[in-house]
Amino acid sequence: QVQLVESGGGLVQAGESLRLSCAASGTIFSINTMGWYRRLPGKQRELVALETSGGSTNYANSVKGRFTISRDNAKNTVYLQMNSLKPEDTAVYYCSIKQGILEVWGQGTLVTVSS
Repeated sequence: QVQLVESGGGLVQAGESLRLSCAASGTIFSINTMGWYRRLPGKQRELVALETSGGSTNYANSVKGRFTISRDNAKNTVYLQMNSLKPEDTAVYYCSIKQGILEVWGQGTLVTVSS
């Protein structure tokens, strides 16, 4: 079993920064993809950013240039540095890890950006 524990959400003003962290525990294979998704109010969950264990990244167009995903494979931890936050970034952010066909999600952390 794999568990994910997210931290770092909170309330910030527009233009400020926030860093999310997600630590995975349990059976973690060397090849996996970790990432962040978010659910905006009244909308479906959407991709924010992904990073493979090999270092390849993928970002949603809406966050390119503002958000940076990184990971520490030794700690099985993935981070999301969010800069220049906008009110439209307000959402519940979920961490995920995908190993083979199995994907596990964290409990989510709320990010609120005030204008």
